[in-house]
Amino acid sequence: MAQTWNDLLFAHYPVRSETISHLIPPELTLDTFEGEAWISITPFALANMRLRRLPPIPGTDDFCELNVRTYVTAEGKPGIWFFSLDAGNSLAVWGARRAFHLPYFRARMTCKTEQGITHYSSRRTHAQSPPAELRVDYHPTSAVNQARAGTLAHWLAERYCLYSRDRYGKVYRGEIHHVPWPLQDAEADIRLNTMTKQIDVQLSGAPLLHFAKRQDVLIWPIYPVAQ
Repeated sequence: MAQTWNDLLFAHYPVRSETISHLIPPELTLDTFEGEAWISITPFALANMRLRRLPPIPGTDDFCELNVRTYVTAEGKPGIWFFSLDAGNSLAVWGARRAFHLPYFRARMTCKTEQGITHYSSRRTHAQSPPAELRVDYHPTSAVNQARAGTLAHWLAERYCLYSRDRYGKVYRGEIHHVPWPLQDAEADIRLNTMTKQIDVQLSGAPLLHFAKRQDVLIWPIYPVAQ
C-alpha cells in the first residue's frame, strides 16, 4: 500500500521505562535512548491511500490521522509500537484493524494549514473506546535538516517497521519504506492533549518537536514475528 503523509508533527516526550514497559508484548523489547523511553504524538494529514501502482481507494484517499506511539525492537530490528491510531475515515479504520491488527479508532478531526500554520483538532468518537482529544497549532521554524545517525532525532524518526498484535496475542511486523525524513524544527501550541490518558501516562514538560511537510510511504503486508 502507498500513502502520502502531509504536514506532520512529531511531539516527542521522554518517559520512565517502567511506566510503559508492562504495555509492551513480551516478544518485543522496549527501546530506550540513553536510558529513557519515549512516547510520541504524531498528527498529520493522510492523502493518496492506494494499493501500489493503482489509483487512490475511493473514500479513503484524504483524511486526518493521529498516532500515539513508542519505540521497540524485535529480533534486532527497531520499530514502532502504537498505543492508538485515530483517523477521520471509518472505512480506513475498519480496514487497518483487520489487515494490520492495529488499534485504530474513529474520530472527529479537522486539519488545515493556513499561512504556514497547521490547525489540528481531534476528538475520538469510536463506540466503547477510551476518550482522547488533541488540539494543537504548529509550524516549522527551520530549513530541512535530515537527522544524523547516532542522534536522538535519528533514533526517533528513522524506523522502518511497525509491530502489532492480534486478539490472540500473536505479534506481527509490517515493513515501512520511505526516504529519510525531511525534518524541520517546529513550534507548537498544544491547547489540549489527553491522548495518553487511556494508558494511564501523564506527559509532562515541553516536548521535542519536529515537522515534516511531506513523506511518501510504502507499507507492506504484515508477517508473524518469531515467538
